[in-house]
Amino acid sequence: QVQLVESGGGLVQAGGSLRLSCAASGSIFVINGMGWYRQAPGKQRELVAIITSGSSTRYADSVKGRFTISRDNARNTVYLQMTSLKPEDTAVYYCMVDVQGPSGRNAYWGQGTQVTVSS
Repeated sequence: QVQLVESGGGLVQAGGSLRLSCAASGSIFVINGMGWYRQAPGKQRELVAIITSGSSTRYADSVKGRFTISRDNARNTVYLQMTSLKPEDTAVYYCMVDVQGPSGRNAYWGQGTQVTVSS
């Protein structure tokens, strides 16, 4: 089994910054892709950013140039640095980790962390 622990959410004013972290632990052989998704009230969950095992990245158009995803393979941790935050970034943010473990390849999700941006 794999556990994900997210941290770093909170309340920030528009234009401010936050850094999210997500640490994976448990039965892990290899971590493939890692990513961040978000879900605003009344909306579907959407991709924010992903990073591959080779550190290639992809971003939603709405966050390009403002958010940066990175990973620390030694710590099995993925980060999301968010700058120039806007009220429309308000959502619950979830990390996702694609893991190769004893039971095969599976995607695991964090518990979610609330990000609220006030205008």
